[in-house]
Parts: sequence; structure tokens; C-alpha cells
Amino acid sequence: MQKQVKKICVLGDGGWGTALAIMLSNKNYDVTIWGAFPDYLDYLRKNRNNIRYLPQIKIPTKIKFNSDINESVKNSEIIILAIPSQFMRKVIKKIKTACLKEKVFVSLTKGIENKSLKRMSEVIFEELGSINLAVLSGPTIADEVAKQIPTTAVIASSNKKLSKLLQEVFMTKFFRIYTSSDIIGVELGGSLKNIIAIACGISDGLGFGTNTKAAILSRGLAEIIRLGKKLGAKEETFSGLTGLGDLVTTCINPKSRNHYVGEEIGKGKSLKTILKNFKMVAEGVPTAKSAYILSNKFNVEMPISEQVYLVLYKNKSPKQAVFDLMTRAKKHETA
Repeated sequence: MQKQVKKICVLGDGGWGTALAIMLSNKNYDVTIWGAFPDYLDYLRKNRNNIRYLPQIKIPTKIKFNSDINESVKNSEIIILAIPSQFMRKVIKKIKTACLKEKVFVSLTKGIENKSLKRMSEVIFEELGSINLAVLSGPTIADEVAKQIPTTAVIASSNKKLSKLLQEVFMTKFFRIYTSSDIIGVELGGSLKNIIAIACGISDGLGFGTNTKAAILSRGLAEIIRLGKKLGAKEETFSGLTGLGDLVTTCINPKSRNHYVGEEIGKGKSLKTILKNFKMVAEGVPTAKSAYILSNKFNVEMPISEQVYLVLYKNKSPKQAVFDLMTRAKKHETA
């Protein structure tokens, strides 16, 4: 593992990857962005504006763009993985650069792979072997970070030295980084909250109020904790930035992709129609399927996530889903 960090590459040209690239470039790191589509990289190189994912934010001229993934990785000490969860495995399979153990990888991705039901760190280790890996997560709306609005996040790793190194790399006067050793909890909190954000969006689309949203948030967090504990996470992680913090941000922010998808469904549109006209990735959509399978596999009660899955994938009426949630068997709150 490199002790001296000078060069960083971001694999993925979406809004969050671009926002971090800008922040790190402003800290005088040598930053390169890799993207899967050379034509769009050419556009970014010439226009210095990520019009699809981070409009109105100027990209510094010193940030480079490279369509060669192996060259990008080879020439960097830190590789930031900003790739949608269902494409992570396909993309990192392309990395063939030798001496990966000398590199540091940071995953930003909040999702669970549908086929394997694995978290992103599990997928990455499976494909790249025993590498230096950390997870960066938290309530981090990309354009707010790009605008230097005060934000906090968490670096999670089982390696304390790696966590401290990355805390130093990413921390700025407006971007505060905490450390954690609970990779499972951090990844699950960041992934499962997107399902609850879809539920909040559906609620808003149906015209419900803050009472309903408060219920979805609190009961949604309860079921996230239930599955998290079953999968080996620490319960206290879910009361922190990558649990409650990220959940609240994604559920109430009007720019949240997952909230938007839910709201459009609540207004009567089909998922197919929404995604056809939506250029960005709403991670909660595939994660709802993974969570539904996991909850059944481990016998964990996740009623809100289950209803979101049924609405998204089984064409269940959102109003019927609400009725079924409200008329469930009586329970004690902490049960």
C-alpha cells in the first residue's frame, strides 16, 4: 500500500464520482476520471460540465479523462469505485493491472448485487482478491458536496491504518470524515435506505403528509436494523451517519433519485416508463429485489421493503400496498 498519495482515479463519470473528483482536485491531487463511454468522456473533456449528472458545476481543467481503465488504475495510488451496483462486477473484471496490492480501492456504491445477493465489498474482493479496500458512505448529495456545503461521511475498513490514511485524503473544511470498522453495517445502511426512500416518494406521490413519512422513516429504519443484525452488522452503526443520517437525507431531499422514482409511481406511472426516461441510476430499484430475497432467506420481517418490491416488480397498486401495511397484525413497537 502506497503511503504517499499523489494520483487518484475515479472509475465512473456519474455525479457523485465527479463531485469527489472536483473536491480532490481542489486539494491538489492529480485526478483522472474513467468512464465506460468514450464519446461522453470527450464531451466532458471539452465542455468541463457533467450535464447529465452534475449540471451547473464546472469541472477544473486539471482533471483528466481516460477511457482506458487499466491505464487509469496503473497510474494511480487510489482508485475510487463509483460504479452502479449491478455493473460493478462487469467493470472491475476489466482491471488486469499487476500489483493491485499496492493500490488502495474506495467503494462509493450503495447497492446489493441481485444475482449473488452480495454487498459491493464482497463482489470487489471476489474479483480482485486481497486488496486494500475501504467503503465511503453517508448522507452525501453530490451537488451539495460540489458546492462545498458542509457534509459528513464515513470511511469504513477493517484496516485502521487505511482508514486514517483515507480520512486524511478525503477530509476538507466542508467535508468531514469519520472512521468505522463496520463495513457490513455501513454498506447495508447505504443500500437499504434507498428502498425506504422509494416508499417515501410513493407516499408523496399519493399526496400523503409528514405523519406518513415519519412512520415510513422510523419503521423503515427498524427493518433495516433487523436485516443488518442478521447479516452481521453492528446495531449502533444504523443510528449514525450511514444509517439514520443517510436515510433521512435520501427520503426528504427532492433531488433524491430513489425518492423521485417512488413519487412518479405514486402519481400513477409505471416503473418501465419512469426508467425509460430516467438517465440516472436509482439503486433502490434493484436493491428492493435483493432485500426481498434476503429477508425471505433469513426469515427477517421487512414489511415496507416487501411492499415496495411488490409495487415495483409485481404491479401491485400503491394504495393497496399502503392498506396492507396499515392493516397488518397488531404488534409491540420494539418487536
